[in-house]
Amino acid sequence: MPKERVFSLDAVRTDGWFERIGDGIGSFQALCEIVGEAFFAFSMITGARITALTVDRRNPDNTLVDFVIAPPGEEDIDGDVQRLTLADFRHRLVGALLTEDITPPAPERDTDLEGLQLHIGVRYLLLAPLYGYSLRKLSVEGKTSRLLLLRDGIEETHELNEFRARIRSHVRDELERASAGARSAIDLTKVAEAEIASQHGDYPKVIQLLGTWPAPLAIFLRTPEGQMLTPDARSLIAKGLGLLGTACVKLGEEHQGEEVMRLAVQYAHDGAAAGDIFRRLGEAMLDDGRAGEAIGPLRRAANLGAPPKQIWPLLARAFVQRKKFVAALACIREARTAGVPDAEMVEEIREIEASLGTALTAWRGLVLAASRA
Repeated sequence: MPKERVFSLDAVRTDGWFERIGDGIGSFQALCEIVGEAFFAFSMITGARITALTVDRRNPDNTLVDFVIAPPGEEDIDGDVQRLTLADFRHRLVGALLTEDITPPAPERDTDLEGLQLHIGVRYLLLAPLYGYSLRKLSVEGKTSRLLLLRDGIEETHELNEFRARIRSHVRDELERASAGARSAIDLTKVAEAEIASQHGDYPKVIQLLGTWPAPLAIFLRTPEGQMLTPDARSLIAKGLGLLGTACVKLGEEHQGEEVMRLAVQYAHDGAAAGDIFRRLGEAMLDDGRAGEAIGPLRRAANLGAPPKQIWPLLARAFVQRKKFVAALACIREARTAGVPDAEMVEEIREIEASLGTALTAWRGLVLAASRA
């Protein structure tokens, strides 16, 4: 069996690269507003250096973009100036980023940083932080490479090709959002109606009410106005996104639902809605058979004050599925303290008792003896 090799990605991680470049460009904010923050980043990644913009205020997609293609490492060389409308320029950038290339083999030495960059893909190293991924380690076993990363503070593991496909999906989504035209209005009064629909299991109604929210809210979050939202407004938006994410999951769109919930996490911060959002995210992962991934969000939900009656049974189920029976037992005890009846945790209790067996019986005897002393 091939021996597993683990590479630290500290030396090649690019977290914050776009923001650092922005600090040194006087027109950075203006370019982001006209071209789009993501597309300005895409232009840097693909080597498309913007030299001039002729802005069309009435129809922004008809804004003219003058640019030159600078080969990597030769950004100062002047090439032939090309001109495209903003809409075509965005399509050109996305097309360049979506091309699939051959993955070179993993390096043999930890010090081969160039080999590490090429194996993961330079464009993916640069795109990852734009979507909240912080790459931590690369694990190579035989021909299989896996990335250990953090996203929104939650640890995840992805096979390398799967991760690349996920990043390309984000890039495609960016173009779809830009092509959708004017931003849809966000009516916060719909949250209450969506909550009632969710309580009645009418998930199509939830999507009908809130389904247009994610794209404009993802963009709005990056604007100065989005950063200045009051805590109450953030919580209400997060609550609506949480309802929408759950509705997507219930209707079989697990990936879309999780993406919506991650956006909800960004709006919630550690505010009043955060516990509920992390609970929804963890429950979605658990229902999708990913108990290991679910534990992190569920623990976060517990720490943020999510209702104990909801959290502890879910955590118990996650730990049982991961065969962490002592941890599961602790969650069962917490759930009982919170008032959850055993009838709602029958399967988990049965598996814990079957797995711990005589050790559990002996422990219960000690607890009983101590209580009588």
